[in-house]
Amino acid sequence: MNNFQLSLVKFLLNVIILFGACAIVYNIFLTYTTPQKLLNKNSISFLPPKKVKDYHVWLIFTKVTERSPLRYKFHNLLENILNISTVSLKFHIIVDNSSKYLATNEISDVVSHSNKPIYYKFYDVEICAKAIEDIVEVLTPHFSSKPGIHTTVFKYYIYIFSILGTYYSDALFFISLGLYRIAPVSQTRAVLLDCDLYFKQDIRLLFEEFSRFKTTALYGLAPELTPVYKHVLQIYKSKHNSTFGEYYHLKNITSHMPHPKGFQGYNSGVVLINLSAIRNSKEYSVIIKNETVTSLTAKYKFRGHLGDQDFYTLLGFEYPHLIQTLHCGFNRQLCVWWRDHGYRDVFNFYFKCKHPTVILHGNCNTKIPK
Repeated sequence: MNNFQLSLVKFLLNVIILFGACAIVYNIFLTYTTPQKLLNKNSISFLPPKKVKDYHVWLIFTKVTERSPLRYKFHNLLENILNISTVSLKFHIIVDNSSKYLATNEISDVVSHSNKPIYYKFYDVEICAKAIEDIVEVLTPHFSSKPGIHTTVFKYYIYIFSILGTYYSDALFFISLGLYRIAPVSQTRAVLLDCDLYFKQDIRLLFEEFSRFKTTALYGLAPELTPVYKHVLQIYKSKHNSTFGEYYHLKNITSHMPHPKGFQGYNSGVVLINLSAIRNSKEYSVIIKNETVTSLTAKYKFRGHLGDQDFYTLLGFEYPHLIQTLHCGFNRQLCVWWRDHGYRDVFNFYFKCKHPTVILHGNCNTKIPK
């Protein structure tokens, strides 16, 4: 082999070595996949065909003190969701001035322990309350702990308590019904959660339920798992043969009603909200008016005390096309108060849930088994 051929071979070998080194550097430094990226890649196959682009979670954190139980529930829920979620979430938190500081501390603590970032934004509760003032005015006389208050008196009540800065307490019970006015227009759907929840499975599963919504559905809720509405409707049911307030049967118990197998009502601890559909719904804007609500409550002799949940229950029975019923595993309530207050004989028929549990709900301060 002459000198020219020897030089050519060395050159080619150097080129091969150089390309090999570049390939190694590229694979190590430019295409390295972190465990979190691997997790996201593996989860893609589980997403619905119509992939949710943004995962917006709304929480309410107001009237909180240093030792308030809500503070610990808020902390535990954030930590739980971050640890089990495979999707990037955006938290939107309604706060008052005094609670905002505590919320910031809890978020910082969760981030430091989980080593995971949290995207969050605060919303002033008084501004939110002002945005839905007309809705609160219509619904509070029918669905609060002080039902029956005259509209004129209620307007005076709003005026007095808005001066004192405490009016928003009532508005909190109806935030979900007016969230379409509070959330940025860019948000097309959102989930509103109580803080007394524990996710046993990925929150992504909850957002996937949006892809199963009927084309007419504005909200998605799971059933109420107690006989509270059997109790609320006892005057109406004493004069009408209705499935309203009855537990779900395996077979039809009537053939001429919208809910032939029974209708337990809804629980608002977990609410899926189709924001864009509500903003465009002329029907909803009519239903939320005083005339419609007054007519509905009078028809069913309905005197509730659970805020938005009462309205959803009425809406679901009278306008079933507007609500998507989630299975009970998405809001597996644990409260057994009604079992010990007059309904022991039927309680288990309401309380049963044969679906896999995604979310546990420790309502009425029930301890959540983890």
